Order: sequence, then structure tokens, then C-alpha cells
Amino acid sequence: MTFLSCICRVEYLEGNTRYKSQTVCPSGSPSFELTAGYVYTSPTETIELKAGVLQLKQCLQMCRENEDCKSVNFETGLCVLFSSSASQRPQSLSPSQFPVFTIYAEKVCIRGSGCIREWHYERVKGHYLMAEIKKIQTAADRQQCIDLCFEETDFLCRSVNYEAATGQCSLSDMDRHTVLDKKLFQADSNGTIDYLESNCVVDDARLCEFKTIKNKILKTVDAVYQDVKTEEECKKICLSANFRCHTYDMGDPANPVCRVSHYARASLTHIQDPYLKIADALTYELASCFNVTIECLSREMVARVKSTKMFNGKLYSKSKPNSCVTDVSNSMEFEIKMNYHELECDVRQEDGHFFSEIVIQHHDMIVTNQDLGLSVNCHYDLSNRSVSNGVSLEVDGRDIQHSESQLATVGSPNVTMHITDRKGADVIAAQVGDPLALRFQIADIDSPYEIFVRELVAMDGVDNSEILLIDSNGCPTDRTIMGPLFKVNNSGQVLHAPFDAFKFPTSEIVQFKALVTPCIPYCEPAKCEDTVNVPFEGRAESDSYGRRRRRRSIRQPRNITGQEDELVVVQQIHISDKFTFNPDEDKDVTLATSSANLAPIAGCANLISIAVVCGSFLIAQVTLLFVCAFVVNNRRSRKDELIERAPSVSSTASRLYSRQPFNISWS
Repeated sequence: MTFLSCICRVEYLEGNTRYKSQTVCPSGSPSFELTAGYVYTSPTETIELKAGVLQLKQCLQMCRENEDCKSVNFETGLCVLFSSSASQRPQSLSPSQFPVFTIYAEKVCIRGSGCIREWHYERVKGHYLMAEIKKIQTAADRQQCIDLCFEETDFLCRSVNYEAATGQCSLSDMDRHTVLDKKLFQADSNGTIDYLESNCVVDDARLCEFKTIKNKILKTVDAVYQDVKTEEECKKICLSANFRCHTYDMGDPANPVCRVSHYARASLTHIQDPYLKIADALTYELASCFNVTIECLSREMVARVKSTKMFNGKLYSKSKPNSCVTDVSNSMEFEIKMNYHELECDVRQEDGHFFSEIVIQHHDMIVTNQDLGLSVNCHYDLSNRSVSNGVSLEVDGRDIQHSESQLATVGSPNVTMHITDRKGADVIAAQVGDPLALRFQIADIDSPYEIFVRELVAMDGVDNSEILLIDSNGCPTDRTIMGPLFKVNNSGQVLHAPFDAFKFPTSEIVQFKALVTPCIPYCEPAKCEDTVNVPFEGRAESDSYGRRRRRRSIRQPRNITGQEDELVVVQQIHISDKFTFNPDEDKDVTLATSSANLAPIAGCANLISIAVVCGSFLIAQVTLLFVCAFVVNNRRSRKDELIERAPSVSSTASRLYSRQPFNISWS
């Protein structure tokens, strides 16, 4: 009885002064360490059980204001306060993943981090992140280890690995959300390493893209808002939250509410089944954010990009994708320089304005709906002495059209390939990111054959670049571009391969070519595993209707039963964008999306008369060119001198396209 009535106090040592966490912290209000997927159990030391609490910050505030509270359990709608903690009773902390996962939070004191978030960091027991280690130090406990992260000044510390057995504290500028490879976050076989992730990182992000997770919502979220009516309102709440919000949803479609959370698939790999499956529900997960700044120099403009996630891809001039390009590999900061007077980057000029369009492309070869287009603009005002620098980001739409052409197939049975929507209807127009599909079908419904498809290739219609979509085993090479093949209406005569519309940056023509093999009586599907290109989903396995075979050239058909050959099918699609920059509009924030309709000029004229007139005109033009060349050279020298001394500079970036239109500006 004496033991149970004793109030145990967590003490914090700073210098020669020992503080008690239940009364006061040296830096002011105490903060919290979160541990997801664990529940603290201590019935005799339960202070209060509060139902109807819909926000984690409310639960934490209740504990913060109660001097006796040391820890809490939070589930959406339930907050439980305790007068003890897992630091005192580690055996009372156990996994809690069914039917919902619990968030356990323990009161801690942080040494002067300057962070004003509801909680400072999150702990994942028995895990570590295999990212680049920026600094290794020694700490007495995990609390001191995370303090070292908050106090780091040489780089932005996002996470630490703390090994209790040795006291080794490994600091990194990466975390689970910035790395691309889920394999970098692993369980420690000995269970002696803890992963600690800062919630105090503030990313200066302006352009944010969200991916959609269909038919799933999180079981536990940080906050629920009941008076939000639209998805766009919910998105704004997530982006303005006082924590690193990574997902939002509108809950059950039958009872819509706005739910936001700092968790995403990247931070839920250690929790089993963290989602509820609800038909037609959608979860929006933060993919990445970009902050773009423009620096206007005397002879060039420099576009600098900062990403919230490690980036692999390209940054290039939209009109000069081959000559004006920066290849980016595993970097969160990159830039492109565009000279005003060189042709490589096609920087256009009007009076004191220099402008061009750039593209942030995620994939190495093709343009997808994840990519961003920006119009960048520098304005030199030579008439006054004021100096200003600013960037304005603006969204505009895209019109991308395509037309399809039917092709011939080889052999029997007659197999066709069509470009359709996800329901199988032929499409005549699309834009990058539209949900499409390739449909392979035997024309004769009475045919005894079934089909499987492999070695599906998309090719650029200009420079013969190509990308392999379905490999020699019949499996997708990158599920973010094209998914596995599956039967339509359980018929082996019709196969469906979903993908989102894309194009090559150098061409408006995308050609598809594939091997189609007939088989009797049915085709055996391939078991396709994907552990690389579906981020943080674990090992995925699905059927795809292509048989496992060694890769060989599609120019070498092979018999299956000794009678039927493999068929080569080809399809072509025309995808064009109409983005144009209108120099007649306000240069600071404008971008026009409509393109001029140019009609050919036709007429009849006497060819001999035209030749005589043209000859006379050319002689006059040659004479004028010599005179103009002399004048232009003198004026250009003077203009360069003025730009070098330009007292007023403004810069602009306008967003061309994204999946969700929005306006953001700053100065």
C-alpha cells in the first residue's frame, strides 16, 4: 500500500541543478515524447479517462496542465492520463495495434530548443534509420541524445539513432519522410537501438503535392475537425498545422469530417494494419514539397529548388530539355542557370524582362502528373533606385490532347491493343496524369485462345528513347507508371494494364509495343513481387498475366505449341501540351495557357513575279543587315553595361501545372 500511494517523480539534471518534471522544466512548459503503436497500462495510477477528445494536442494539454500527470494514452476520441510513465515502469508499456493503434506520450523536458510544437519528437522502439550519419556523439540516455540533435548548428538535424548499450548517438539530416528507399528504416535485431525523429523541423515549402490512397483511412489521427465541408479546406488545415502534417482525409464518405495526421506510410511501417478499409474513402498523403527561388544576376537567372524529400530526376528548360538541363541524383537542393544571351536555355527577352519556363521532372525519361512546370521571370528596372527581390508562384492549367491510331497485328488469333479509360471506353483526349489503360483483346470472342503480354515498351517518337513498362516475366517494372495486367470480367481474352497518362519531354508522340502470346487452354499468370517502387508498402505480390520467361528480342517470335507465334502489337498516342507564356500580360505573376490557332495562308500567284520580287527584297535586306549589325552591337554593349549596374531587380516564378490548382506568393 505504501508503494502504490507514493508519487514517483522523473528528475532532469542540467548542470548542478536537478529539476522535477511534474512541477517545472528549466525551459518553461514541458513537452512530450511520442511512441506510436504502444499502450501504457497502470490501472492504479490512472488519473483521468476522458472520452470525446478528438485532438491529440487537447490530450497533451490536459497532461501539461496537471502537475501529477506523467504520461497519456491517446486514441481518436479517447484520452487517458497517468501519474506514472514507461520510464518508471517499462514493463507496463506493450504493443497496441488491434483494433486501433494507440499513441503513447510521455512528459519530458527539453533543453532550450526554441521549438513551440505540441510535442518535440517521436520514438520508435527497436528501430534505426540507415541514412547518412552527419555526426556521432555520446549521450547518457536517449533524452540527452535528442537534445544534441536540437542543439546542432552545423546542419539541420532531423533524426538520431540512440544505442543504449554503448551510449552512441548518431545524428542525421534525414528522416523517414525524406529518404526514398523504405529499406533504410529497419528493425534492430537486438532491440537496443531507438530511432528518434524531430517534430521541430520547419520546412520552407511552398508547392506541395499529395498522393491518393484509395479505400483506406488511418485508424488513429492527430485531430478531427467536424465543421469542414470540402477536401480543399481540409488540405489547408493540414498544411497549416502546428506539427509536420503528412496525411489528411474526409473520413467515412457517409459522415464526412476532416482528419489530419503527422503519420504516413513512411512512418507506419512498424505498425501492423494501421488503416481502416472503407469503400470510396480517400486518404491524401504528402508526396513532396518544393520551395523555388529565383536569383536575377547581370547575365543570367538562377532557379534554386529545395525539396522536402530526396529527389532524383531532372530540372530543365521546357523548350530546351536536352541542352539546358540539370540532372539531379539523391539531393534535396538543386539549381539551374540560364544565360540571358545564349541559345541553350531559350531565355526570351522583352524590354527589361527576361523569362523562360522550367520543368521539375521526377522520372529520368518521361513527364508524369507528379511533375511541376514553372514560369521564371526577371525584371530589370533601370529607371529608379529601389531594390526588391521576390518570388510569386501561381498555378495555371494544362490542355494536353492526344489522338490514337489503330495498328495492324500479326498472326492468328487477331489481337488488338487500345488506349482506354479505366472502364474500357476508348479515349480521344487526355492530359498528363489522367487514369488510362492499355487493353489487349482477342477480336474473335469465339476464339479458343487466351493471351498474356510481356515486354511492353513505351518509345519516344522523335529520338528513339524508350522505357520498359512490363518486363520479360510479364510484371510491371515500376508500379508508379503502370500497374500489373489483369483479366477483364475474368476473361483471359481481354487484359487490362492501368497507367496514368505520360509523355516524353522531347516529343508529342508515345508509341507502345508489346509481345502478345496466345495459349491454349489458358495462360498461367506470373507472380509479381514489388519491393522497390511502392514506397513503404512492404512486400507486395500480385498476379500479372505474363508467363515467366527469359528475356529475348521482340524481333524473334517463338512458337508456343508449335503452331502459334508470338504477336507484336503496336499502338501510338499523340500527347501535346499547349503551355505558352504571354509576354503581353503582367510579368510578375502571369501565365497564359491558351495557344494561338494558326491557320495556313493559301493563295495563287505568278511564280516568276514572286521570284523577281523576292530577289529584290533579299538584296535590300542584306544591305540593311550590315547596317543593323553595327548598330545592334553598339546597343548590346551599352545594354550589358546597364544590366551590370541595374539598381532594381524583381524575379517571378509562376506554376504552370499540377494535379491541384492553387495560388501561393511570397516576397
